[in-house]
Amino acid sequence: MTSTDDQATPSGRTTAVQAMRGAAAQLAELLGTAPDSVTAVRPTPDGWTADVEVVELERVPDTMTIMATYQVTLDPEGRLLGYERVRRYARGQLDRGR
Repeated sequence: MTSTDDQATPSGRTTAVQAMRGAAAQLAELLGTAPDSVTAVRPTPDGWTADVEVVELERVPDTMTIMATYQVTLDPEGRLLGYERVRRYARGQLDRGR
């Protein structure tokens, strides 16, 4: 069964759901590790950007695991154009002042 979220728009542009899934899958292939979550997806004039959270180093206790946020750039069809690590943090760390 295919939902309407899985279908491209009439213009051929990838949907937000497709961009989210594509960003996670393509980054996983490049890094060799499964993403933990996608925390943001934004349309841009040239495609999409997505923020993807990845476990970089497992630690015990889990709250000390090192996480990273990668900003992934996709073209309008959902193909990865580039990525950049924009943040590293301990899983249990809260953002302050944001």
